[in-house]
Amino acid sequence: MPKLKTRDAIRSWLFDKALPLWSTRGVDQIDGGFVEQMDFNGRDAGVDFKRSRVAGRQAYVFSHAQMLGWHGGEELAGEAIAWLTDRAWLGPDRGFARTLTRKGEIKDATPDLYDYAFIMFGFAWRHRLMKDAASRDWLHLTWDFVEMALRHPGGEGFWNEVPNKGWRQQNPHMHMTEALIAAYQATGEERFADGVRELVELFQTRLFDRPSGTLAEYFTDDWQRAPGDEGRLVEPGHLMEWAWILNEARKLTGADTAEDIRAALRFAEGYGVDPEDGATFNGVRDDGVVITRASRSWPNAERIKGAIALWELDGVDPGPVIDTSANLLLTRYLSLEPAGIWIDQFDTNKNPTSPTVPASTLYHLFLAFAEALRISE
Repeated sequence: MPKLKTRDAIRSWLFDKALPLWSTRGVDQIDGGFVEQMDFNGRDAGVDFKRSRVAGRQAYVFSHAQMLGWHGGEELAGEAIAWLTDRAWLGPDRGFARTLTRKGEIKDATPDLYDYAFIMFGFAWRHRLMKDAASRDWLHLTWDFVEMALRHPGGEGFWNEVPNKGWRQQNPHMHMTEALIAAYQATGEERFADGVRELVELFQTRLFDRPSGTLAEYFTDDWQRAPGDEGRLVEPGHLMEWAWILNEARKLTGADTAEDIRAALRFAEGYGVDPEDGATFNGVRDDGVVITRASRSWPNAERIKGAIALWELDGVDPGPVIDTSANLLLTRYLSLEPAGIWIDQFDTNKNPTSPTVPASTLYHLFLAFAEALRISE
């Protein structure tokens, strides 16, 4: 288990620093919704767009925070849901817009699987908190649209967007699996469990190579790995994230994912972590060669969740990983003033490279830290 000092530092950062900042300065008091980015003074960075995915992520954060005893989350999650349903929703035939202007006008109406995953994730956690009919109805309405508009005609998975551009991607499917798990946890409805089973099978049969433990990012239309270097890219953070998701699926649906979890973490920990300081690399090649030693904040958060998955599966003590990754985050990425902001990325030489503070990162940090607190308490 993580050390008491680590646990207390995690709890303090979440509840004394991050939530107070993002529940005040992170809310757009003029035009509604949530700030997309802050500057390093903790002020709205003034970008001219707002993404649906960020509203979904903030709905999750504040719903979960309320469930953990932090007061004010219910109202803020409600604001995120209202922004999505009042401004981003274009109707049952068009779904949710991907991007809006600061004032809430439609900027990009493209249906995007990644965004829909987080919209559903937000609805699911809102329903888990409130047990309200509206959030449940929106979950079904959103999943109806995904099935109608984004389902690939070949039947295996979904388009990334419509009209589709570029390679097919594993990442939106990963987050949709996560969203369907959350929907099933919130409602207990088999429709969402069936979606989980389908996407876990897609992972096992198309996305993941269990013998090598590698997960490609980019694929052809028929789920072959993309040719050349693009098809050889492996993001260790995504392997760690999938390990946690597959463990949740195992616990909830009985899915046989144990060997996938072990193989994914064996590769990610063996090739994707800096032996000097424990930072999780942004990218390696499928033969284990490091492509970049740069490290964003979120893969380090996902390493915590991967360790927790392996503990729940095999009893492997997650304490060393949690202590290393949490303290790396707290001392390198999160040790800024005003407290509650972060540097999103450090380069190969461990120099900060982020121009602003992206609000979207809070989801990764909150979920990983909440999981660490859950198992330690």
